[in-house]
Amino acid sequence: MESFWEQVRGKDLRQGDYLLNCPVPLFMPQSIAEEDEQIADVEVKVFNLIVLTQSCDLENQKARLVALSPVYSLPEFESSNPSMKQKGNWEIVRQGRKEGVTLLASPNDPANNQAALVVNFREIYSLPFDFLSVHAMKLGQRWRLKSPYLEHFSQAFARFFMRVGLPSSIPPFK
Repeated sequence: MESFWEQVRGKDLRQGDYLLNCPVPLFMPQSIAEEDEQIADVEVKVFNLIVLTQSCDLENQKARLVALSPVYSLPEFESSNPSMKQKGNWEIVRQGRKEGVTLLASPNDPANNQAALVVNFREIYSLPFDFLSVHAMKLGQRWRLKSPYLEHFSQAFARFFMRVGLPSSIPPFK
């Protein structure tokens, strides 16, 4: 099976870059002190992230902040989403029929679907471009989605955001 990924080095960022161990500041409800509306503590959590922002915007410095989503192993995702353990759910995701998540083949074992990676589009973080460039450089060698897997990934993200819920619909044909 062909790999979805290629290895890259350097500080340049592209859509589909897989950035391991990236710190993300999280603002919790208790972060704001009620009496003076000042930010108190901010929790920092470390995630494996994938870049969502279009490569052209990154290359042309049109994005001060970069959009990213977390990447999980199947067991990690199932631990916080127990319904995904039900038989057949991962096949539905693999077929692209479950909004908000997509699967990517493992960089190290692409033929093993149990090693697949889950991208959760329902969680999106924005981090400064310069911060991520330095982080990418420190990672050394890292993974980047290659074509056509990158375009498929981008399309999955677009499908999640382009959904439109209507208040009513045309009645069914009988």
